[in-house]
Amino acid sequence: MNLSFDDANDVLIEIGDTLSEFHKNTEVVICPPFVYLELTTDLAEEYSFYAGAQNCSTYENGAYTGEVSASMLASLEVEFCIVGHSERRKYFNETNETVAQKVNQLLKQNIIPVVCCGETLEERKSGRHFEVVEKQIKDGLFHLGKELFEHVVIAYEPVWAIGTGETATPEQAQEMHAYIRSLIEKKYGSEMAYNCYILYGGSCNAQNALSLFMQEDVDGGLIGGASLKSSEFIAIIEAADSAAKDN
Repeated sequence: MNLSFDDANDVLIEIGDTLSEFHKNTEVVICPPFVYLELTTDLAEEYSFYAGAQNCSTYENGAYTGEVSASMLASLEVEFCIVGHSERRKYFNETNETVAQKVNQLLKQNIIPVVCCGETLEERKSGRHFEVVEKQIKDGLFHLGKELFEHVVIAYEPVWAIGTGETATPEQAQEMHAYIRSLIEKKYGSEMAYNCYILYGGSCNAQNALSLFMQEDVDGGLIGGASLKSSEFIAIIEAADSAAKDN
């Protein structure tokens, strides 16, 4: 929840102008606040990025004042939507069941859910981080059949690393991403596990992006605060592009 309309417009154009210089190894999705979605979808047509939303309603339509439905997002040609972000879970009491409902709504509209999972510092220190993430993924996603699951992106965001300046080491990120991929393999098979995009979120910035993206099971980033400055975000995109070419 940042930036004025004019500032958002400037950032989008600065990013878009730079993206034309990149190879097609990197896909960029920009997820602004709802009020800037039409601006973003309009510019996405002009530039080489996709438009995404930060959230959606569990309801299809009706008297739910202040909510935004997946069908509304689809009517704006939004192609991705973040679901279950740690801030939604913490401040708005969203549960794994809420996440599952939103995933279902989005997939009905052919919008790709970017489903977040991750543990708190207390859960990691107590050695429960694998257990917590496994439950989030199983409860939020594993009700889906193969044909629907293949349209899902997963984002691992250790809660203790969001907005704190702390970052999981590349080794910690790789360990959890590999674990998530192993869960997918057990449920859906090795091909689905190999093809599923698993992103890292949690104080990813221009300085650490390349070392994170070079990990075998880290397929990209869910970028928060670093996306508010176009130069920083562009540097992260360059890191992703470099990692994609090297891998």
